[in-house]
Amino acid sequence: MQLQEDIPPSLRMPVEAAVVWINDTREKSFELTGLVDYDRALQAAPGEGYELGLVLCDGEICACEQVRIKPDDGGYQFSFVETEGHGIPPLLDPPEGLRRGWLDNQLENHDFILLLFYRGRW
Repeated sequence: MQLQEDIPPSLRMPVEAAVVWINDTREKSFELTGLVDYDRALQAAPGEGYELGLVLCDGEICACEQVRIKPDDGGYQFSFVETEGHGIPPLLDPPEGLRRGWLDNQLENHDFILLLFYRGRW
C-alpha cells in the first residue's frame, strides 16, 4: 500500500479528483489514507484509463474503493470496479456479528485478547 503522503506526483490530481467523486456519489466525507493496486496506473500511457484501489476513512469506518479513472478533456471520468476475490475487503472492519461472536468465544478461553489492525487488515 502506498501511504497518502507518498503518492507519486503523476497520480495526485486524478486521485484527489476521484476522492471528490466518491464523496459526491456516496454522500460521504472520506479522506484518502493510501493507495493499493496502483502499479498499472504508473505504467499507463497518456490518455489511457487505469484502475486504482483507494483506501478511504471518514473517522468512523474505513473502506477500499476500486475505481477506474480515464482522462477526459482536461478532467477525468470515474467508475466503480467490482472487486470480487480482491485481497482487501471493501469494508475494512470485520462485520459486526462475526466480530462479536468471535470475541465472546475467545474471551471464554483467554484472560485477554490483543487485536491488531494494520493498514486495513485484521
